[in-house]
Amino acid sequence: MKKEQLEELLSQLTTDEKLGMIHGNELFATKGVERLGIPPFITSDGPRGVRKDFNPDNWNEIGQSYDYVSYLPCNTALTATWNRELAHQTGQVLGKEARGRGKDMILAPGINIMRTPLCGRSFEYMGEDPYLTSEMAVPLVQGIEENDVSSCVKHFALNNQETRRLDVDVDVDERTLREIYLPAFEAAVKRGKAKGLMGAYNKLRGQHCCHNKYLLQDILRKEWGFEGILVSDWGGVHSTKEAAMNGLDMEMSVTDNFNEYYMADPMKEALEKGEVSMEMIDEKVRHILHVMNELHMLDGKRKAGTYNDYRDKESLRRTAEESVVLLKNDKKLLPLDSKKIKKLLVVGENANRMHAPGGGSAEIKALYEITPLMGLHMLLGGNTQIIYKPGYYNEDIGNIWANTEENGNGQADSLEQDKQDSPAPKGVSKSEEKAARQARMNQEYMADALEAARDADAVIYIGGLTHDYDTEGQDRTSMKLPYDQDKLICELLKVRPDTIITMVAGSPVDMSAWSSQASTLLYSWYAGMEGGYALAEVLFGHVNPSGHLPETFPVSEKDCPAVVLGEFPGGDKVRYGEGIFVGYRYYDTYDVAPAFPFGYGLSYTDFCLAGLTVKPAGDKEVEVSFHVSNIGDRAGAAVPQIYVSDKTPKVKKAQKELKAFDKIYLEPGETKQITMQLHADAFSYYDVEQKAFVTDAGTYAILLGKSAGEIVDVAEIELK
Repeated sequence: MKKEQLEELLSQLTTDEKLGMIHGNELFATKGVERLGIPPFITSDGPRGVRKDFNPDNWNEIGQSYDYVSYLPCNTALTATWNRELAHQTGQVLGKEARGRGKDMILAPGINIMRTPLCGRSFEYMGEDPYLTSEMAVPLVQGIEENDVSSCVKHFALNNQETRRLDVDVDVDERTLREIYLPAFEAAVKRGKAKGLMGAYNKLRGQHCCHNKYLLQDILRKEWGFEGILVSDWGGVHSTKEAAMNGLDMEMSVTDNFNEYYMADPMKEALEKGEVSMEMIDEKVRHILHVMNELHMLDGKRKAGTYNDYRDKESLRRTAEESVVLLKNDKKLLPLDSKKIKKLLVVGENANRMHAPGGGSAEIKALYEITPLMGLHMLLGGNTQIIYKPGYYNEDIGNIWANTEENGNGQADSLEQDKQDSPAPKGVSKSEEKAARQARMNQEYMADALEAARDADAVIYIGGLTHDYDTEGQDRTSMKLPYDQDKLICELLKVRPDTIITMVAGSPVDMSAWSSQASTLLYSWYAGMEGGYALAEVLFGHVNPSGHLPETFPVSEKDCPAVVLGEFPGGDKVRYGEGIFVGYRYYDTYDVAPAFPFGYGLSYTDFCLAGLTVKPAGDKEVEVSFHVSNIGDRAGAAVPQIYVSDKTPKVKKAQKELKAFDKIYLEPGETKQITMQLHADAFSYYDVEQKAFVTDAGTYAILLGKSAGEIVDVAEIELK
């Protein structure tokens, strides 16, 4: 429809019909207007795939078979690939499956910056760096929306902790807001053309983000020109008048009293009293009609979707493969040789754990999920005896489907914790009896694993976290591994120093108790339905690892800048005192050694990055060239990273900032010449007085690195 036709359609709507379109009439849908051919607008959670269907007015799942879907790698895993193409492919799968399930908006992607490793939803996000997050978010959004489905980029903005997420007031300076926490959202809107955004639960400067005038009207609408739908997080609205005036288009919540939502009957009352104008309501409906039109919901030309398409299996497996990060391979124990291993011992609950059902609103009713243990069996094909020992005790051990039949909702549950700190993780009990049982069983399980390790040809440990810890509604209190895993790993390395250590988690863990003793270490993630097979492929060399860390791994949470310079989790208010020094920006600038730096990742081959040259390419633009060579004996992928350092800064800046990267695939002995463009924004900072990004003249160093911690070449250029 043309704009004039949409305006004509708007003019035909009654007040009640308009109001029905701007608030939930079901838990995941608004009202349509059948007489005018306007359908309901149907949403679904979607960080890792399209969520199972619930009853319209309660959180009990419908219980049908049709909502088993593809389980996608979490966003941390996706970003660890450093592969824009895979981000686009993942978006295509998500959009296609959402459309196939009859959804109009998929509530994804989550792109909040990982301010601290302890945030419970870190696994839903894309790392600590605004540039990397932007570069991965844009193709992901584009892939989703190619399928006539709206993305819903979230959570706008500053949802960087789960503790007191419903009411915590974020104190952040303007420069930090603009340089660290908003760029990915701006990129998703301007470059990705996202049709939907979700407001955050928290406050910014005293006003809830779901109806924050500065965020929604001044920045999102006026500065960025966003014309899509701004939807609340479920239960994130607290004022009818503010919601009406400040740009929120659609209110959703977790309760079934739909007519009592702030933008339902209370909005009608405010309208009748003259506190709210019809023009405000019309603007919201106009945004909704605009998006409906863009999605072809009004003209009968909408694309059909599909889900569980066998052709997507390859893409999801490749993403899982490229997400695995090789952190240590000091003795070249990897890749393992299946011909030399007759008896393989696998230790650790995460070898046999399915993660799709957990995580809060990120849970997935997966068509299938290949665990690492299953993947090893599939890969080795019965020629190797595989022995499995849990090694440590968990209440749910032996029942990998423990959470699949649970109903309920993290959002709804968390509303009961308003103005309270996060509860202890589910895996931690205050019961003395349970603690004693845990200790006793751990000893028994550990002794069993150690005995089995003595006569195995190879030992693989697969531990880490679960969605008892990486989950919506709560933050971790420590980076320490649960279930006394540190003790088990230490003892295992005494018996078998050649143990291959693998962590499965959505965020960093403290590995200081044993990392110096371990010669071989891999980091996997919640890598989706093909994750277990992908890990097995990496372990046995069928795939050369090419993942790189999307965030710095600190030694412990005590080194985190949010703890050292700022506040985490804070009280009524949380102060972002670290400012722009988030992640590697802090560790580099303040000379704090991490366990593993941002952008780090090893391979089974070796790469040489050299020949860096820079030259002007326009007004404050620079062309960067270098070559990448595979000097090893295996095909593999390098991830060259370009950082910029201001040598003559007028304001305090980080030592360096990521401004370009690529993923380069090379055969043994192959060399490729690479050229990258750095535009003016690669050299800019936000000037609070001018209220704009500025690029100063001066000397800038262009740094070529394999990670933030390994710079291999430097060149300087003068900008006029």
